[in-house]
Order: sequence, then structure tokens, then C-alpha cells
Amino acid sequence: MYAVCAEHVEQAIDLYVDEYELSPDLHRLEEYQKEKKVPDHCLYCSLPPVYLLT
Repeated sequence: MYAVCAEHVEQAIDLYVDEYELSPDLHRLEEYQKEKKVPDHCLYCSLPPVYLLT
């Protein structure tokens, strides 16, 4: 699971595909159920995440 800002979503998709050899499911955090703990900053920077890749 990767939490990223809008600026870094393409980099996170590339990383996910390289690591898992699958396409990720992309969720907007405002639409995603808050059942799971989500990081409070982007994987690549200190901005708040907008997307969650699972």
C-alpha cells in the first residue's frame, strides 16, 4: 500500500508495477474507507497523501 500526493502518483504506480508486477488499484483517499491506517504524508515528500495504491 502506497499513499502519495497528486504530484507523485505516476512514480508510485511505476514503483508498484516494478515491485509486484501487477497494476495497482488506485483510490482517492476521500473515497477510501478509513478502516486501515493511512500514512499522514506522501511516500516521496511531506505533502498530505491524495491517493492510495493497493
